[in-house]
Amino acid sequence: MQYVSTRGKAPVLSFDDVLLTGLARDGGLYLPESWPQFSADDIRDLRGLSYAQMAVKVMYPFVEGCIPLDDFTGLVEDAYKEFGHPAVAPLKQLDSDQWVMELFHGPTLAFKDYALQLLGRLFDYTLKKRGEHVTIVGATSGDTGSAAIEACRDRECIDIFIMHPKGRVSDVQRRQMTTVQSENVHNIAVEGTFDDCQDAVKAMFNDMDFRDKYNLSAVNSINWARIMAQIAYYFWAAVQLGAPERSMRFSVPTGNFGNVFAGYCAKKMGLPIDGFIIGSNRNDILTRYFQTGVMKMETVEPSLSPSMDIQISSNFERLLAQVYDKDGSALTQALAEFRDTGEVDFGETRWKAMCADFSAQRFDDAQTKDAIQSFYKNTGELLDPHSVIGCAAARDGGKVDAVTVSLATAHPAKFPAAVKEASGIHPDLPERLSDLFDRPERFDVLANDLGQIQSYIEKTLA
Repeated sequence: MQYVSTRGKAPVLSFDDVLLTGLARDGGLYLPESWPQFSADDIRDLRGLSYAQMAVKVMYPFVEGCIPLDDFTGLVEDAYKEFGHPAVAPLKQLDSDQWVMELFHGPTLAFKDYALQLLGRLFDYTLKKRGEHVTIVGATSGDTGSAAIEACRDRECIDIFIMHPKGRVSDVQRRQMTTVQSENVHNIAVEGTFDDCQDAVKAMFNDMDFRDKYNLSAVNSINWARIMAQIAYYFWAAVQLGAPERSMRFSVPTGNFGNVFAGYCAKKMGLPIDGFIIGSNRNDILTRYFQTGVMKMETVEPSLSPSMDIQISSNFERLLAQVYDKDGSALTQALAEFRDTGEVDFGETRWKAMCADFSAQRFDDAQTKDAIQSFYKNTGELLDPHSVIGCAAARDGGKVDAVTVSLATAHPAKFPAAVKEASGIHPDLPERLSDLFDRPERFDVLANDLGQIQSYIEKTLA
């Protein structure tokens, strides 16, 4: 399998190079040259497998030629062996046609663990084989950072720097990052928004001298391996609920677009999916785009669901690459227009093509709290303020006769104040994290200034 940049001007790479490269050198994101295809019989053959066994079957076409099957199987099985539920990604029925898939049974209680526990092992495997060291730089709106740190802590071939927007993540999210004392882990609280942190990451990757000097790599969902690992749980849910004989929709609380794009990849691979519902909070750029056909940037406003407080959804570029039919120059021009003016129209034909697969719903803070209360009262499920947006979008998104799977992306205990205010119930952390608020924190506060951030990284590594 070979990989190409969405912008068409970066070198074509193999999987191991894409893993370590992260962002393409032309500023684009890597995608496979073609989609592996799963027939109806191939999907039937996945029945009865464990989560790890199914994940190997789904993912191996993307790494074949770079990692032997036995080695890859070992990495995948090791990644999921300590998850807190025997099913790894259990499904629960909310009503006759709505299900929720719990993606919070990993070590940091968020869906990011499903990709990053594997990604850390893939980095370790590849770097040791090459005798190399990388510097990972990442931005987080809450959950990616802790999952990446947990996956990369104490790995001798990696130094990891994670930026989060100061004061804009929950206390639990922050402490899951800042209480890790490993020498190779470095936390930065940036005085700005998540988009500012993400822009700094992209700017460092586009500074070729800095990038090459420190051998930068990425764990954000700009790294294709993140998307690859997330494809697996769409296959898992679909097979458990009757695929290929039964098709279904997925409803996904969405900020950076990586999670829902993984579902789109699964559909391109042959999984019978009727469509995707995007759940947005008050920062609803994606909902506004799918409703109007114009993508317009607005100010990021803090919300009860901070991991979705985003106006620039990086992975949307991967979807755009599909409707631009590999015309990297035209896509680059459109994205530059969006950056320069804060607004862009990708064209009615492309908009309609995307609307054939995606619809969107928006929920403000008051609606989010109402939904937490409603689902708890009617189903007994206590949902965090991100997961509940996916469930509410599925409930309100029409086609009630279609089976819909909502993705529960975080444990309610990661956002205890919002959950208690809405439901009256204080969600407790699992026992393994019960002392989280007693652990000492370690992080540095920096201005939203690229030069200052790069200087901090240089001094730390020196």
